[in-house]
Formats: sequence, structure tokens, C-alpha cells
Amino acid sequence: MGFARKEYQFLAELGLGPRNPGAYVNGAWRGDGPVVTSTNPANNQAIAEVVEASIQDYEDGMKACAGASKIWMQIPAPKRGEIVRQIGDALRAKLHHLGRLVSLEMGKILPEGIGEVQEIIDMCDYAVGLSRQLNGSIIPSERPNHMMLEVWNPLGIVGVITAFNFPCAVLGWNACIALVCGNCVVWKGAPTTPLITIAMTELVAGVLEKNNLPGAIFTSFCGGTEIGQAIACDTRIPLVSFTGSSKVGLMVQQTVNKRFGKFLLELSGNNSIIVMDDADIQLAVRSVLFAAVGTAGQRCTTCRRLLLHESIYQTVLDQLVGVYKQVKVGDPLEKGILLGPLHTPASKENFVKGIEGIKSQGGKILIGGSIIEGNGNFVQPTIVEISSDAPVVKEELFAPVLYVMKFQTLKEAIEINNSVPQGLSSSIFTRKPELIFKWIGPLGSDCGIVNVNIPTNGAEIGGAFGGEKATGGGREAGSDSWKQYMRRSTCTINYGSELPLAQGINFG
Repeated sequence: MGFARKEYQFLAELGLGPRNPGAYVNGAWRGDGPVVTSTNPANNQAIAEVVEASIQDYEDGMKACAGASKIWMQIPAPKRGEIVRQIGDALRAKLHHLGRLVSLEMGKILPEGIGEVQEIIDMCDYAVGLSRQLNGSIIPSERPNHMMLEVWNPLGIVGVITAFNFPCAVLGWNACIALVCGNCVVWKGAPTTPLITIAMTELVAGVLEKNNLPGAIFTSFCGGTEIGQAIACDTRIPLVSFTGSSKVGLMVQQTVNKRFGKFLLELSGNNSIIVMDDADIQLAVRSVLFAAVGTAGQRCTTCRRLLLHESIYQTVLDQLVGVYKQVKVGDPLEKGILLGPLHTPASKENFVKGIEGIKSQGGKILIGGSIIEGNGNFVQPTIVEISSDAPVVKEELFAPVLYVMKFQTLKEAIEINNSVPQGLSSSIFTRKPELIFKWIGPLGSDCGIVNVNIPTNGAEIGGAFGGEKATGGGREAGSDSWKQYMRRSTCTINYGSELPLAQGINFG
């Protein structure tokens, strides 16, 4: 077992051992499901074992969580914010260990792994302030001696199902807000990153225990489809937040819809960067490199389509190919590496199939296009010239593959940007105000994230994160995303002795 290796010794600081129970139920660790092995995608060697949750573990956890929710929702919101503040401090104390675990188990480079944990810390800080600003409103009533109020109350329990590419940050987007809004959290982490799920839960559990609060306020499960389906079907969970593919997200949506539950979907992206003829080319090239190669192309916000104005097409392409040649590929824990491995051997196989499909549809490989032989899941960063009408361009290939195409007018570029089923992120590089405001206006990008002169990825937590169309329509993190985690009541109070009716109705 790889756990004994010297470079894995830091895992003990996160509460991890060679074999770990994967269900945190009613304040205690257990696990009665299948035993799975967490592997390092850089070499596909074992890190440690995890005993996944069984359906009985799930049921016991949900019973305890339902009971704890009655306690948690009655604690004043600023007091709940104080608990989240302490969670942020616990994360700060383990920032580098947790970031290293993210890199080890997921495969993203170490600066990105640390950055992912920092994002949860930022979310904790944001949620603390939010806990004093869950404001309702007073609405003027048309009736004398009447008052109308808008009141927000907790939903009760929020189910969070996260994906491998951001194995803990997406939990942070959801859990920090859900907790200050008065909800308990039930989390199912990605099946292939169970150690991160356990380590994150350990930190949250420690804060709850220190404050003499029920451990069931935060319930977590390592597991696969069976646990995910149980969450989607469970009427005790008013809101299910799901991050993953559009295909699976649609199934989650339909399942939750059948029981009239709420859903929050963060699904596939097929993001484009448009470079106009007046753009700062050096800035654009640097941005495209990060957007297309970062996290080995496995972000939902990864730039997958590069649209270049015909007048600067070759100039940008030549510079981009030049910087791609300098990209260092290797162990994500090593300094100077920009491209780590894909997450699983299956991801590597999908890359191979994707390249075959690209070639069969007329795509021309300008650089890359091959796997890197060895024990890990490494592939070459790839740039492809291809028509925007090619069917493969409409799909999300979760790998560092960038499609390049040219255009003549902004109108044409916007049409290409909007022509795919997904609608997550987009960006334009230009200095002209008239183009910028066209781009962000009603006839511009149809995405949930519409950037100017920055990459498609690397969103700040202060804004609402999410997309349109097949991306699911959900919004997480900042702005008014918190409203999705609460139920709204309109309350009309009659403090007089008469009974005037609305709309002037006279009844009897």
C-alpha cells in the first residue's frame, strides 16, 4: 500500500490511515459498503483504502441529520456564521496539507490544489458576513392597518453531490452558504476522491464537536451511484445540488422533480474565447494557455474553443503553439509543472477516442494529440484546427484539447459562441467599448459567465457561479445565490380590527 511511502506521511496529519471508514454518521465514522482503493493519477498506484457507505449507513445518517436540523435551524444566523468562521480557521491551519492531498488524489498541480482549498476559506469568510445579511423585506400593503413582510427560513437539509475535478471547492460553495442559512448538509463526494471527502469532513466534524453541536449537522458519504440516487430520491432533502455531466445532471433533475424537490445543477461547459483584431495578443495568449491547459483541461470552465479574427489568426496561433511547446508535463506535486495527469485511465482512453473523432471530422492537429507513455494518465496539450460545424465541437471532451477557428465579424463570433448546447463561460479580448457592451448585452454571449480580457476559468467567489442551457441554470457562491438555500414566505399581518380585502373585494 502506497500509504507507507515517505511522501504520503502528511496524510496522517489529516486524519487518514491505510484503511478508512467512509461514512460520517451521527458524529462517528463507520462504513459497511464496498472497499475501494484511492489511486494517484500520476502513477496509478494505490494511496489508501476506503470502506464506502452502505444504504444502511445512509439511512442511519439521514435519520440523525433530520433530527439535528431541528436544532441547527433554530440557532441564530450570526451564531451559525461563527461556526463557519471556525471551519475557515481549521482549513487555514491545514491549507498546505489539504492542497497537497487535492493534487495527489485528483491530479491538478500543487498551486491549483492549494488554490482550491483557499477558495473554501474565502467562501467561509464570505458566509460569515452573509450570516448577518439574510435580509427579508417590508412590502407596502394596500389595506389599512396591514403589514406585508418577506421572510426567509431554512430549507432543512441540503444534499451536495460533487465531482472529482473540484473535489472540495464545490462543497465549499454549497456548504458554507447552506450552513449559515440554517441547513444541515449531506455530502456525497466523488467516488474517485474519497480521501479528500474524509479529510474535509474531519475538519468540519472537529469544529462541531468543539462547539458541542450534533455531528449530524454535517453528514458525509463516500460512495457511488447508489448513494447519489438515494439523495436524489429522498424527500427529506428539499434541495439537491449536483455537479457533474449534463447527462447525469438531467437524470438527477428528473428524479428530484418527480418528488417536487429543488435542484441546483452545475453541469458541462463548452467555453470559448474570442480574440478581436484590436486585442492585446500577448494578454490573450497567456489567458488561453491557463484557460485551456489548467487542471489538464478538466475544469467545467476550461476554454475548449478559441475564435480568432481572421486578420490576427496566424499571429496568435503561432505564439500559442510556441508557448504550448514550453509546457512542462509531469508529477503535479513537482515545482514548475503546468500540466498534470488526467484523473483516471478511463479519462486517458476518452482522450484517445476524442482525437480519433476529431481526425475523422476533418480536424488538423497542430500540436500534441497523443498520450504520454508510462504508468500515469498523462496526455499532450493539444491544439486542433477544425470547423465550428464539426459535431465533435459541440461536445465536452474533458481533456486539454483546444479547438481553433477563425471568424470575420463579431456577430459571426457570437453566433459560434452560442451555437453549442452548453452555456457556462465565455470571454472576449478587445479594447473597444462598443464591442464589450455588445458582448455583455442581450445579443451577446448566452452564457452565465461573460468575461472581458480575462480567461474563461478562475472565477471569483463574490459573483454567482453557474451557466445556462445544458449547464443546468444553477447559481452557487456569491451574489444572491443564498436564496436558493432558503424558503421564502410572504407574510401579511392585520394589526387592526377591520377585515378589508385585497383588490377592494366586498364579501358579505
